[in-house]
Amino acid sequence: MKGGRKWAGALLAAGLVSAAACSDGGESNDTSEQGNPGLDNPGPETPVVPVNPPAAENPPSSGNDGGTPDAGTPPGDGGTPPTDGGTPPTPPPPPTPPIIAPPPSAAGWRFFGRAEGGPEKVYGVTSDEDGNIWVAGGEEGLFVLKPGATSFQKFTMSDGLRPYGYLPGGGTPTGTKYLKVISVAGGVKKAGASGMVFVGYEGLPGEGANHCENNWDGANPDASRYKSGDADKVTLLPDGTITTVHYDIFSGPDVVRDEPRGREKVCNILRIAVDKKTNSVWFGGNHGFAWGDIRFEGNPACNGQHSCAGLYEHVHPAINAFVYSNKAEDSKLYPNDPSKWRVRNALLTDAYYGVAVDPSGDVWFGGADRSTRFRYVTATGSPNYWRAQSMTEDSAYAWNRYDIWTDAVANGSRPEQRTSDNVSGMAVAKDGTVWVGSFANGVAQLDGEGKVLRRFSAELVDRKGYVASLSADPLDGSVWAGTSWGGGISRIRGNTVTHYNSDIIGMDLAMSRVSDIQADTSGAQRRILVGFMGYERSDKRWVAGSIGIYTGD
Repeated sequence: MKGGRKWAGALLAAGLVSAAACSDGGESNDTSEQGNPGLDNPGPETPVVPVNPPAAENPPSSGNDGGTPDAGTPPGDGGTPPTDGGTPPTPPPPPTPPIIAPPPSAAGWRFFGRAEGGPEKVYGVTSDEDGNIWVAGGEEGLFVLKPGATSFQKFTMSDGLRPYGYLPGGGTPTGTKYLKVISVAGGVKKAGASGMVFVGYEGLPGEGANHCENNWDGANPDASRYKSGDADKVTLLPDGTITTVHYDIFSGPDVVRDEPRGREKVCNILRIAVDKKTNSVWFGGNHGFAWGDIRFEGNPACNGQHSCAGLYEHVHPAINAFVYSNKAEDSKLYPNDPSKWRVRNALLTDAYYGVAVDPSGDVWFGGADRSTRFRYVTATGSPNYWRAQSMTEDSAYAWNRYDIWTDAVANGSRPEQRTSDNVSGMAVAKDGTVWVGSFANGVAQLDGEGKVLRRFSAELVDRKGYVASLSADPLDGSVWAGTSWGGGISRIRGNTVTHYNSDIIGMDLAMSRVSDIQADTSGAQRRILVGFMGYERSDKRWVAGSIGIYTGD
């Protein structure tokens, strides 16, 4: 790839940056299914974990199985006494501090958590090329554990994190500033720095027109909403401070052919992957995915123009289908027959938790409905975002939109005819095969053209296949998959599935959602980094999250 700005400008001069709106036919009817599973709420069957979880069972398997906990029944609420009309209400008590579970003693494992200054909730964990371990700590911010350190250092907006974009001219939006760090990926070595990572944010929460994805196109656009979220490049300096460069993931005026006012859709950055060979950082988000130049050093006044933004957005392997148009009413009229519920046409796209760089320079993306091989390099022999976009979105390339867990009706399906893939993670293994995890469907192994080779679900540690995270071990090619709703971690090596369950990592970690798994490649030895989000017990006490580091065989 040639230098970022010069290269982008050359494409602009050649007339190759004209893009259509989010529809194969140029219509703006795309629908992001914003209720899809996610890390905070991976699905409607999320169990309530009892205060004293039952002992795990160990049925025969190719490894040790921690079993699936009884969801239990939360204690009844004794009710709320009526308030005295003449007495001011008592202020709510301060938040209950989280329970800090003592780390287990397990061969090959080390654990760090709240006792070492880590966050209550762990959304992501990575390492940079200097050996620092970084943690996405949600609303608490970004955390780093330096080599040899015994406690984490925390960074927030006051330290320079910027979970919001720029107004035209480079100004800062007024209103609420919301910080929630939900993803992190190791960056590259940088002269004069002690480490560097890319950080993804969640936009300001809201529903309907207040959702950060919808607000720009709504009746009352609010910059504090539609400019919230996106991503930063964070550089750690030798004195322990940080500098940041913000990736404002939007398209400015007259960049997108059918949206001349501009486009603001991608705000929640769910997963990030870095490819040094092509100087690329790939952002998987709500609605679609985007490319960033890892060399970008910022331009607040750019206003979303390709020549200076340091990124291109966005692409999605969307499908034309139907969504319910009057669900609340029709579910009452026909509670047992969804086939009678009214529908409307939509272009479906959402939740690209799957992001994996292929050795060729292409990138695999997996979403709630479809996945794709984004043929960034192989389509033309050199990096070409626009050709790859065409080969993901255009009707002639429907074969490049993969339905991994097959719908009953391939095209034009109603909701009850679809099996949502709900991809939670992707990884490319040493043998070139692609592994896909799903919040609801287990794990699938694909060949280089998206053909399913085999699947795993009942073989995994929870016996169901509710997978929240996935990573490939670069040393032996094994694949690590963490559960969404309790059980622990599965490790697939050939035809053997090993379970790291409560017998190995302890009940508290086994009950936690495994929010992220990444391989640390900063050294020659194995270091698998595991983020345990934490969990809420039935008494509403939160058990704090942890970071596990595996260095065993």
